[in-house]
Amino acid sequence: MAGPTVAAIAAPQPAFQKNLNVHLICPDCREVPPNLVENFSEGDMVCGSCGLVLGDRIVDTRSEWRTFANDDQGNDDPSRVGEAINPLLSGSQLDTMISYGAPGSSIGRDLNRTQNKAIHDKKDTALQAAYAKISQMCERYSLPKMVQDVAKEIYKIVEDHRKLKGKSQESIEAAAIFVACRQAGVARTFKEICMLTSVPKKEIGRVFKIIESIFQQNGTSIVAAVATEKEYQAVATNAEDLMSRFCSHLGLTSQVASGAQHLARRAAKEGILAGRSPLSIAAAAIYMAAGLFGEPRSANKISERTGVSDGTIKTSYKFLWDAREKLVDLQWIESKKASMTGLPKV
Repeated sequence: MAGPTVAAIAAPQPAFQKNLNVHLICPDCREVPPNLVENFSEGDMVCGSCGLVLGDRIVDTRSEWRTFANDDQGNDDPSRVGEAINPLLSGSQLDTMISYGAPGSSIGRDLNRTQNKAIHDKKDTALQAAYAKISQMCERYSLPKMVQDVAKEIYKIVEDHRKLKGKSQESIEAAAIFVACRQAGVARTFKEICMLTSVPKKEIGRVFKIIESIFQQNGTSIVAAVATEKEYQAVATNAEDLMSRFCSHLGLTSQVASGAQHLARRAAKEGILAGRSPLSIAAAAIYMAAGLFGEPRSANKISERTGVSDGTIKTSYKFLWDAREKLVDLQWIESKKASMTGLPKV
């Protein structure tokens, strides 16, 4: 009798493993694969060949309604599931809503209107109107979606605060958008928000200070659109945050924008233009950087894009001109990317 071959002896034997796959088959028919039928009306699982009941209390996972050929007319949705709870509204939002009904029928519309008058919370209606205005203003100014959601959250938190009693709804909405821009890292100035919302700049400033005091005293957190919580931080707009957008509006290259940011950063470090608004510093730095890199722009044109008067730009530029040796990077001159001769004359 021949013994086992060398290959058979050298081959590793597979380790024992228990088969965890559960196969439900009929003990009488023993068909593989089994012919199982789920009888949802009775809650049983039976063998389709012999009728033996193999399981009971089967959960019906199908929809609870029946859809017929003419049920989808008018895009009717027979779903019994409502919308998710909106955290920006104050009501329970667990009410049953009556639909408008079939087209051409006034009964459903009348019932829907009556129900809205009976159960709708007036506070939620006012909040939804304010949210619609905030969304409209943000979309008009091409602000990101996160700014919209943060502004709505801020509005909901501070709307009923006693410190804001007597303030107009428009001023609260404008200040909420301004605070949301700062929290989201989207630099916008008071003047830009004023132009967007048609609310006086002083009124926006007053409401903004009140909202800041509310958040700083209470330590309230703002829930952003990305579902992350962060504590309120009093973030101030600086000149560097405004450079890229203003340079883009003026048709300047990224090299000029980065150069203007460097000039503003150096000016802040040296204490030049201390006490002036970030808007004035940004306009003066762009005026200087544009001429330095061979892309000059007039003070009048920069004034149109930044909202700073050309007189203010030239006055701020005089201080930058006097300190030009400290502000301009020597590597720009050595690499011939910039030239001091291109600087506007004082």
